Amino acid sequence: MESKENVKKMNAANNGFVHLLVNLGLLLCALYIMIVGIEHEYGWMVLPDMLLWLLWGLHLGGFTVVQPNHARVLTFFGKYVGTVRQNGFFWINPLYTKKKISLRADNMDVEPIKVNDRNGNPIMIGLVLVWKVEDTYRACFDVEATSYNSFVAVQSDSALRKVASLYAYDNLEDLNEVTLRNGGDEINRRLEAEIRKHLEIAGIEVIEARINYLAYAQEIASVMLKRQQAEAIIAAREKIVEGAVSMVDMALKKLAADNVVDMDEERKAAMVSNLMVVLCGDEGPSPVINTGSLY
Repeated sequence: MESKENVKKMNAANNGFVHLLVNLGLLLCALYIMIVGIEHEYGWMVLPDMLLWLLWGLHLGGFTVVQPNHARVLTFFGKYVGTVRQNGFFWINPLYTKKKISLRADNMDVEPIKVNDRNGNPIMIGLVLVWKVEDTYRACFDVEATSYNSFVAVQSDSALRKVASLYAYDNLEDLNEVTLRNGGDEINRRLEAEIRKHLEIAGIEVIEARINYLAYAQEIASVMLKRQQAEAIIAAREKIVEGAVSMVDMALKKLAADNVVDMDEERKAAMVSNLMVVLCGDEGPSPVINTGSLY
């Protein structure tokens, strides 16, 4: 979106200290004429003195101070004149309206909201947003400047709902899938881009946006916890069985290669059964010593 901001450069004619001396001279002249007029009872001096006082008051209204990371948006009877971004003490046309606007970074902690993820599961998700005003024209004239926080909060809420609906909370079956739980930087980048589109109309730059709270909604939290535990147990069992099969195969090959013992298929089956029970069991095995024949 093209910016309509016009940065107004301050020059020597806008030097506040020079105009401070001019203002002091006007004040002294007005006082001198008033005193002389009273002492000598010069009635004709009343009008010039009143004009000087009026000019002094008008001139006094032109002084302004621009602090670091602040700006002044100038308008002349409803017409945009420009924006002063320079820092310092200046004198600007007193007929200009000088609206103060902060360019400092601000942050907002968006409270967790309830949304549905891609699978339709209700979740609670919140974010932290760091932002600042970049375009003073749009910030002052395209949105209500007195409600920045409200505008940013509503638009961030909308963007967060949209991004949350595009991803699943998690997926233990496919660990390569990007989810809200493991997406990390990718999810945050997507969130930043979405919020930036929503806030562009207000001339606001998104510095950082990241998810700071993520959990299942209370009504399904216990059920989903059991599901996660079950999926974790199944995944762990698969790894255990895979490792056990590999170890049994290695043991059989090693025994055969070293001619430790000559076993027929029935004995091999018994050995495999015993090894699988030992390797896959939840508790430590209780060995039974066989002092006789296997048969």
